[in-house]
Amino acid sequence: MKRIMGIDYGDARTGVAVSDLLCSIVGTTWVVPSRKTEKAVADIVKIAKDNDVGKIVVGLPKNMDGTEGPRAELCRAFAQTLREATGLEVDLWDERRTTVEAHNILSQHNYHGKKRKNTVDAVAASLILEGYLAYLRR
Repeated sequence: MKRIMGIDYGDARTGVAVSDLLCSIVGTTWVVPSRKTEKAVADIVKIAKDNDVGKIVVGLPKNMDGTEGPRAELCRAFAQTLREATGLEVDLWDERRTTVEAHNILSQHNYHGKKRKNTVDAVAASLILEGYLAYLRR
């Protein structure tokens, strides 16, 4: 079985999380700079190849009422770019509240300031991936 990658796409940084070989838990996380989309895609393609990823899940930021705004449009476009660049299946996953939850987790573990800024996107990607893996188990 190939691994699954979860992505929390952002303007400045993108969180990336990859499952273990059994696709049961999050194995490893990264944060890649994403101010330049081409560079972020190249970094993600490399991580996917190096980690034998077979599927990618990109977080889709929806409003609390379920509607989609401009940010969701950007994530859909990014997912399509990843499909084309990797040749892999790319699913979208509702990521409502993952960043808020990531900040709560980091606060509970006393991560503040720059330390938090450099970690929150990876934690959010982990939450996206965990939610998707739990869905697959059901």
